[in-house]
Amino acid sequence: MSFVISLADRVVYPGPPPAQADAVVIGGGVAGIMTAYFLARAGQRVVLCEKGRVAGEQSSRNWGWIRQQGRDPAELPITMEAVRLWEGFAAQLGPELGFNRCGVTYLSDRPEAVAGYENWVRIAAEHGLESRVLTKSQIAGMIPNSANWACGMITPSDGRAEPWVAVKMLAHLAVGAGVEIIENCAVRALDLEGGRLTGVVTEMGRIKTPQVLLAGGAWSSLFARAQGVDLPQLSVRASVAQTAPLPENVLGPSGVDDDFAWRRRLDGGYTLAPGAEHDLFIGPDAFRHFRFYIPQMRRDLSKTALRPRAPEPGYPDGWTTPRHWDADQPGPFEAMRILDPQPNMKYLESVRQAFARAFPQIGLPKLQRSWAGMIDVMPDTVPVLDETAIGGFFVATGLSGHGFGIGPGIGRVMADLMLGRAPGHDLRRFRMSRFTDGSKMELGPTF
Repeated sequence: MSFVISLADRVVYPGPPPAQADAVVIGGGVAGIMTAYFLARAGQRVVLCEKGRVAGEQSSRNWGWIRQQGRDPAELPITMEAVRLWEGFAAQLGPELGFNRCGVTYLSDRPEAVAGYENWVRIAAEHGLESRVLTKSQIAGMIPNSANWACGMITPSDGRAEPWVAVKMLAHLAVGAGVEIIENCAVRALDLEGGRLTGVVTEMGRIKTPQVLLAGGAWSSLFARAQGVDLPQLSVRASVAQTAPLPENVLGPSGVDDDFAWRRRLDGGYTLAPGAEHDLFIGPDAFRHFRFYIPQMRRDLSKTALRPRAPEPGYPDGWTTPRHWDADQPGPFEAMRILDPQPNMKYLESVRQAFARAFPQIGLPKLQRSWAGMIDVMPDTVPVLDETAIGGFFVATGLSGHGFGIGPGIGRVMADLMLGRAPGHDLRRFRMSRFTDGSKMELGPTF
């Protein structure tokens, strides 16, 4: 049984939506929820439409890390702000949020990995963030009776939270700020008059609005392209599992090595996942955007299993998924309200074996539950945070597996962009035009 949000969960926010709003947010993941929250705090009437359930997809299926360590230098200031916001939300909402500054460690069997760690520590120091390289003996002192890792690094202020609980709690907070959330309400299309945005068409009717944010995760590219906006975004399957309860002091802080990742849970177990391996289901967009992904493939293809097709009809890049539809009729977002892929159990068995090698005193962990999510990725592994060529239509997508931790920061930034305020960070790295203006592809870090 998967420990994730599904259509079996009751609808908490049934609607119906109002006839008009100052802004409409498409997508009830952490980025959408947080943008709606900050817009409402600024006095805007905000409607958030979610085709399934709040946090039903990747926002509840991730590792639960709130990580600054290893971020792209342009992303790091937003992430540092996000960690401060998480701390503030924890003070408001209590321990059930699961927020804890437990630290995150990167560990490696390869001595040569220390050069990359040292480079990151220099970047962190430039931003005023404490991060340090760990020697073999320091790792052994921090995580006793564990694998003989050659080197590592740690950012002590990094944190964790419980994804499937936390985003629902943040949604409740947003409603308290005035956001109107409507679940089971797919947005089918933008409402355009002469190329000008006037609202959205939902399955529950039209909403007049001058501004729309698309924060649809793995579905963003499909929606945007149908509106004439091309996003070279794909999605990959990431598999995750939960162990039975284990002693808290055995595994140390959250961590990842060359084979697997772990994170302590509030229920006493650990979330485990492959460190980097994932699956790409090939579809029309994979061919359409192939050229953008060549640099990433040269670097990371060994970590990506290519699958010839999605396991069932209706995936965002499925061969039979419609690319165009009538806005007055049900479309692909109603056909699959929650994207719920089955986990790759071969990967998870490899994780069990790697865990037993790393922690021989524990041995093979018992996996109580397993699940998977589809991560929205961009060719350079950093998001798009920008207004499109359609005035008033904004996009926050392609968070590339970083979305849960950075979500509050993304929400604050996007709200200020939509309000015409200075976002407080340099967002040139995240402009949509980087894929069309001849810029050289700059890959974000992989560790």
